[in-house]
Amino acid sequence: MTTESTADLVHVIDIGGSHITAAAVELANGMATITQTSGRDIDPHGPAEEILAGWADACRELGDIENTRWGIAMPDPFDFERGIGTFVNVAKFEHLANVDLRHELAQRLGTAPERVRFLHDAAAYGIGEWMFGEARGHNRAVCITLGTGVGSTFLDRGEPIAHRADVPTNGTVHLLQIDGAPLEDAVSTRAIIAAYERRTATSVEVKTIAERARAGEPDARVVLDGAMHALGAALGPWLAEFEASVLVAGGSISRSWDLLEQPFRAGIAEADPEFAVAIELRPSKLLDEAPLLGAATWLTRE
Repeated sequence: MTTESTADLVHVIDIGGSHITAAAVELANGMATITQTSGRDIDPHGPAEEILAGWADACRELGDIENTRWGIAMPDPFDFERGIGTFVNVAKFEHLANVDLRHELAQRLGTAPERVRFLHDAAAYGIGEWMFGEARGHNRAVCITLGTGVGSTFLDRGEPIAHRADVPTNGTVHLLQIDGAPLEDAVSTRAIIAAYERRTATSVEVKTIAERARAGEPDARVVLDGAMHALGAALGPWLAEFEASVLVAGGSISRSWDLLEQPFRAGIAEADPEFAVAIELRPSKLLDEAPLLGAATWLTRE
């Protein structure tokens, strides 16, 4: 995967639950530069028109966007070819279900529908890390995001792999189970907060739990160790099967990587002790920039 040799300015959007980030990205000679960004907080349960208007307003803050190309990183469940999502069982965007977002956004952004393209948000993040981040130089990489859930993409020479025998269904790990329960019941913001509350009768943010773990609080340490060990145990067999040489972790929880790497590696060792020693585990440095850079790169090669 290479970027174009001459300067190419594209526009991208990273759509989360309650926030959107729009950006202008310049690609030239294999390098990518985010030249401008605009963000908006959005009520994901609001009316469709309100959400779409908020998205468009953020994009228009980038300046002259008439007839430009857009690469849009979207969460599941979504038909990326058609530009239509069902948004079933995700507790957001219920009023956008079955709405033709390609048509609606093209109309609001002053461009042709065929110039609006969608990709999975986890794939955008992974491509960004493979091209410009901690997965660069690796043939096979797995990139995950740790936050409200567990996002993932399996990359073979920069190509996201969704349907192959050596990756989980759709290339996603959030449907994996640990001890008979969904992985995100053990590893997610809500799961970590709930586990800590069960032990201490105190509800605090994950950042606070991490701070307390660094200060030596046993309960905080046990909770984080348990979550990351579970994640490693669930992912370990798939990392080994895919023969990944690196795993890159992003998302809000990854900012506490100094506390998380050891129990995560210990969980991987349950599946394959030798592989657990060999694989590189790295926290993302690009963080929120990764999906913007990934979407831009993907758009120029489509």
